[in-house]
Amino acid sequence: MAQNLFEELKEVLAEFKQFLDDNIDTIRPAIQAIAGLIPQVNELIDKLIDLMGKLKTEIQNLDLGSVAGVLGDAVEFTSRVTAFLEAAKSLLPDEADEIDEVLGIAEVVAGLPSFDAVKTEIIALVDAIVVHLNSLKA
Repeated sequence: MAQNLFEELKEVLAEFKQFLDDNIDTIRPAIQAIAGLIPQVNELIDKLIDLMGKLKTEIQNLDLGSVAGVLGDAVEFTSRVTAFLEAAKSLLPDEADEIDEVLGIAEVVAGLPSFDAVKTEIIALVDAIVVHLNSLKA
């Protein structure tokens, strides 16, 4: 089975956090020196922090308790939709963007059964990354 969206998000966040863990002492003076020349670098960091905050809020607000009983049916439906859309994509090349948008939504639904298992880890990774990002600002 393909890796789901939430596992992929956790993996990407873990890699980013590890990169920052390993390199923050090297990156910090470089970023601060560049920010002295190009103040927009601090805006970049602020925007990253803002996006991390929005991601954390969305993850925290995603509560599957109300749909737990019907989740299997929804996942089955989205897997059938995904198969259909993948097959239709080559026949409807002008609709590729719309098909990709629907596939993205289906991917989120397909990943829901494992979401609770990674939710806490994702939030912890986001928090750790935000600490590092805040430390980069001049």
